[in-house]
Amino acid sequence: MAYGRARKSNNYGEFWPGYVDVLSTLLLVVTFLMSVFMVAQFYVSRESSGKDTALRRLTRQIAEITNLLSLEKGRGKSLEDELASLQASLATLRADNDRLGGLAAMGGEKDARIVALTKELDDKSAMSKEAAARVDLLNQQLLALRRQIAALQEALGAAEAKDKESQARISDLGARLNVVLAKQVQELQRYRSDFFGRLRELLRDRKDIRIVGDRFVFQSEVLFPSGQATMTTEGLAAIDQLAAAIVELERTIPSEIDWSLQVDGHTDSKAIATLQFPSNWELSSARATSVVKYLISRGVSPKRLVAAGYGEFQPLEEGTSEEVLRRNRRIELKLTNR
Repeated sequence: MAYGRARKSNNYGEFWPGYVDVLSTLLLVVTFLMSVFMVAQFYVSRESSGKDTALRRLTRQIAEITNLLSLEKGRGKSLEDELASLQASLATLRADNDRLGGLAAMGGEKDARIVALTKELDDKSAMSKEAAARVDLLNQQLLALRRQIAALQEALGAAEAKDKESQARISDLGARLNVVLAKQVQELQRYRSDFFGRLRELLRDRKDIRIVGDRFVFQSEVLFPSGQATMTTEGLAAIDQLAAAIVELERTIPSEIDWSLQVDGHTDSKAIATLQFPSNWELSSARATSVVKYLISRGVSPKRLVAAGYGEFQPLEEGTSEEVLRRNRRIELKLTNR
């Protein structure tokens, strides 16, 4: 117990010189300030005439010094309070010092960790600066893109306005074209009626040639031998009459009417598989081509002719009787506009 009091007394002795120094300093400051004040008063008395400005300046300085004195007094009181608090805390700090001594070995690992964290923080700071630079670059690019988008939108608006105008013109032209086409179709129908009427007159005695809808139908037996694409003498004579009618038609139809004569070949449903004709497609196409070539040789313009083969897939009648098969084997002629 006596040892404790002695230790406490020693602790108080350690802090007392500092406290005395503080009080001495305060006393010196007060003495100095009073001296300054007296000197100031002396000079003010001597130069009071015309020295109002200097007096106000000195008054402000005195006020500031007074405030400093008050602060020093306050600090002196705070030091007294802190002295008592520090004495109470000293024992605790010494105990903690002993405890921390045991943890000194861990300090190296903590220091290394701190160094690593500091380096990581520096790296992240550098990355942050780089990211900020990238963000600034991206903002500039974004601004440029926005300007481009605005320009494109303006161009698009102009294009849309122009497109509307073009659409209006196209619509008007389409309407005019439809009127022209309708007129041409009507004229072609009239010429087709005349053409079919002339063919009907020329071929009125042929029972094996008939009109089906808007087409002239020749039975294949009239033009070709069975399974062949070379026309018979009787078939050539029939096509001669057709060629003469087409040549006369070409002279009468106005050039602005774009028309063509389509020659379609059809077979029956019986399959054919020869070296020359592997299927009915080849046979029907070859027969239509033979008719077209002969018409060209008789003076018909080739640009007005079309040859097509349909095989057995466009029959006039369904069935397998010999009469049905005979009807389906045919060459059709159709006058149409392109």
